[in-house]
Amino acid sequence: MSALNDELLKAVELALAGDWDAAHHIVQQHDHPIAAWLHAVLHKVEGDLGNAKYWYHRANKLNHLNDDPKKELATIQAEIDSSL
Repeated sequence: MSALNDELLKAVELALAGDWDAAHHIVQQHDHPIAAWLHAVLHKVEGDLGNAKYWYHRANKLNHLNDDPKKELATIQAEIDSSL
């Protein structure tokens, strides 16, 4: 699981740095709830709310739909860190 965590943490870092494409490339390779949650945030940042809702649903995180993306990314980062 740590290799996956490392990749997801990298995706969070890339997203926070504004590198949407690189972060998206990482998360779309994984079938994992946290990857789906990250995928949702990336589509929200992109402005594609329909696609974001799909990924929030897959992650079972619809309650985060209206969260601020940077705060949400920090929450995701903390969740990944706590699972190490």
